[in-house]
Amino acid sequence: MKIILHWMAVSVAVWATTKIISDIHIDPLWVALIVGACLALVNKFIKPIINILTLPLNIITLGLFSLVINGAIFWYLGSGVIKGFTVTTFTAAFVGALVVSILNWLITKVFSVE
Repeated sequence: MKIILHWMAVSVAVWATTKIISDIHIDPLWVALIVGACLALVNKFIKPIINILTLPLNIITLGLFSLVINGAIFWYLGSGVIKGFTVTTFTAAFVGALVVSILNWLITKVFSVE
């Protein structure tokens, strides 16, 4: 049940991000569910591996390189991997990843998802 609630929280955060940032678009609304599922799966399984591989850079930059990793993952998903979800620039992906993270955190705290 937690997985489904987390997926819905990420999907709502992605949808809200497309309303806030003009360079991020979702063509049909249901694509937000797919993007939310992909982001939830990437954050659950792939991101810990990436964080271990980039640990020296994270130590040198005091963890700020994690923001670049989040932006790169968001941009990769929006660069054609998921049809109907487009991110035009890396700056939009970087800011979009920040907004999704903040909104996801707020949603999970307000609705006690975790």
